[in-house]
Amino acid sequence: MSATSSPSLPSDEEVFALLRGVIDPELGSDIVDLGMAKAVEVSPAGVVTVTVALTTSGCPLRAQIQKDVRARIGSLPGVTKVKLNWTELTAEEKADTMSRARLNAAANAPDTEIPATTRVICVASGKGGVGKSSVTVNLAAALAARGLTVGVLDADIWGFSVPRMLGVEGRLGGEVVTGDTADADRKIVPHTKQVGDGLLKVVSMGLLVDDEETALMWRGLMLNRAVQHFLEDVRWGAMDYLVIDMPPGTGDVQMGLARMLPRAELIVVTTPSTSAQKVAVRAVNMARRSHLRVAGVIENMSAFTCEHGTPYPLFGSGGGAALAAEAGVSLLASIPLEPSVAAGGDVGSPIALGEGPAAEAFRDLAELVVSEVVPPVAMAGCSARMLDAAVAALDAADL
Repeated sequence: MSATSSPSLPSDEEVFALLRGVIDPELGSDIVDLGMAKAVEVSPAGVVTVTVALTTSGCPLRAQIQKDVRARIGSLPGVTKVKLNWTELTAEEKADTMSRARLNAAANAPDTEIPATTRVICVASGKGGVGKSSVTVNLAAALAARGLTVGVLDADIWGFSVPRMLGVEGRLGGEVVTGDTADADRKIVPHTKQVGDGLLKVVSMGLLVDDEETALMWRGLMLNRAVQHFLEDVRWGAMDYLVIDMPPGTGDVQMGLARMLPRAELIVVTTPSTSAQKVAVRAVNMARRSHLRVAGVIENMSAFTCEHGTPYPLFGSGGGAALAAEAGVSLLASIPLEPSVAAGGDVGSPIALGEGPAAEAFRDLAELVVSEVVPPVAMAGCSARMLDAAVAALDAADL
């Protein structure tokens, strides 16, 4: 296979563009802007070689950066393998990288209230009615049940449903962040819900209206501003994950989120039907045109199994696998069609916290997300953390 006969092979510029979604969690900027992504080479066979320079050869975040690079570049059409060459920044380059990181932090302080160490998962669909919100809340609940802190952002401004499905109600409150004067900065405080040893932090337009039946007749600019408000003016605090329930389709909110959260990972939800799968491809294309990584596909509403054990594919079959194959990503889960899923959402009790095949499927999905697809960032041992600990120890010694 040659570059001339394979127009689907990515260019160097496309690879570098996707590498901008790889964030150094310690420095809070992408590896391209920091000058850590040194070179890219795309072979005619589809092998992409990326040279990455670390601040130190023993950087504890090397494994995290490697996973992110492999996942993002490996999701590009035509890529057969991703290889990494590691090197170390020179003293001058390291000083320049740190200067850029400080300049970025000062210029964008803050871009959003989402911590750099938070893994962002956008749950998207090509059309409505495929159970995207149900997947969002159950995935978030299953992650929290593992002892993680998970933010849930309901970005489906028109069709908000997350509060009811999680059993969260009452208007969002605020707090004074700096000072107590009229000019003080105020932040929205998310609603919280304890799930075992974990915690959910929930923000939705449904928690800012007096009646959940209120119709919001907003256009593009107002929709984007609402999402920006949720990212910049909410005191999210520390989180392992932020799971975003996206509106269906490929409109203003999707493009705004891609711009504000370039490190986000996209999971696309479809049903088994061919018609839903063909529409869902558009969400995949939107993500890649916005340089977001497509982490995988979830097939929702798979076959219904009766009490005698006979499966009935009420919505067809094969749509999830077909979409995953067309997108070149993994089929992460097939969620069976069960009345208990909808019943749990209606009363604010996610089925992921219950029993049955659907509950097991969501728990298996959470395990796959944490272990392979979008693993949480492990900051233990980072130089920034060690420096903080050393300063704290010195302060304690002075007391």
